[in-house]
Amino acid sequence: MKVITTNRKARRDYQILEVYEAGIELKGMEVKSLRTMGCSIDDSFASVERGEVYLHNMHIPEFTKASYFKLDPKRIRKLLLHKKEIKRLQGLTTQKGLTLIPLKVYFNERGLAKVEIALAKGRKLFDKRKKIKEEIAKREAEHILKKYYKRY
Repeated sequence: MKVITTNRKARRDYQILEVYEAGIELKGMEVKSLRTMGCSIDDSFASVERGEVYLHNMHIPEFTKASYFKLDPKRIRKLLLHKKEIKRLQGLTTQKGLTLIPLKVYFNERGLAKVEIALAKGRKLFDKRKKIKEEIAKREAEHILKKYYKRY
């Protein structure tokens, strides 16, 4: 599995409830562009519309060597999921406060482009601060333990 990009802000800003793996419908030179230049999923989100899941604001840069088949870098891309999963997501995203966000984009063992989307609930500002404090305390504790065991 070759990871192209991850959404590092997602785990800080959202509480992850469920994770799904979905294929991405790409056109033209987007696959080559993904392999060489990568993409950005920082501001992107997914939505369920008319029984299909779409990914919004995913930026795939134009492939420089493409001759005539150039697409909008931030176009809406269709995600490929099973119908059962789509119906479940549609029911859950209608609830207040739940949203679909991409966590990472990668190529699987067969060379297919996949995106890992998560059903998430937004965190409040004080929850974000609490999470950051916990991470800092954990890092400091690991550092102290590492120094302690290094002496003996």
